[in-house]
Amino acid sequence: MIILDVQGFSKAFFVHHLQRHIPAFNEVDFRLHAGEFLLVRGVNGVGKSTLLRCLYRSYLPTAGQAIYHAHAGLIDLACAADVDIAALRRTEIGHVTQFLRARPRVSAIDVVTEPLLNQGQTRAQARQIAAEWLTAFGLKEDIWDAYPTTFSGGEQQKVNLVRALIVPRRLLLLDEPTASLDANARAALVTRLAQIKAQGVAMIGVFHHPEDVRDLVDGELHLTNTQVDYVAN
Repeated sequence: MIILDVQGFSKAFFVHHLQRHIPAFNEVDFRLHAGEFLLVRGVNGVGKSTLLRCLYRSYLPTAGQAIYHAHAGLIDLACAADVDIAALRRTEIGHVTQFLRARPRVSAIDVVTEPLLNQGQTRAQARQIAAEWLTAFGLKEDIWDAYPTTFSGGEQQKVNLVRALIVPRRLLLLDEPTASLDANARAALVTRLAQIKAQGVAMIGVFHHPEDVRDLVDGELHLTNTQVDYVAN
């Protein structure tokens, strides 16, 4: 089953004080199926994270299309209405970064249980599942009721990952999710990604440690300053 069909996808930024466009990536083409993992590679500054942000529609692409096969039908992520993008973010498309967008005065375990509560789980069930995953990612129990805004970068990233993965979406965009994680947390993440991949979740990832996910990768997208190469594994 096709999840995402990307054709001629391009992005350039207009830098006002230079009065010119700076290209991020150009003419990206690929097709992603359910349960596939696409690894995006390239040197720093070549547009890897920008590509994910365009697919999530944090940025508007400059050209091309990204046809997402939603439950309700086909939708072009490049030009869909904001209200439709917001609906997809709530139900079908997830975006994980190394940065936690924590709300003030909301505890770590409440941040993590919220997606489960929205799914209809009881608070007791949600806390039990959240506790299992917070433990797996190595977050100490004595800080579960503390505010993530007070945590270190690595601890915040663990909360961010558990929240994003505890109720997996059909399409998951992973932007450097292991950058601040220790080896044990990275192993826990790979285990969880393997589980949701087996459930049919399609993933596109940029990884600081690509060797961690080597066994999950079905294809690689190599971005350079001049071209884009897709390689199927």
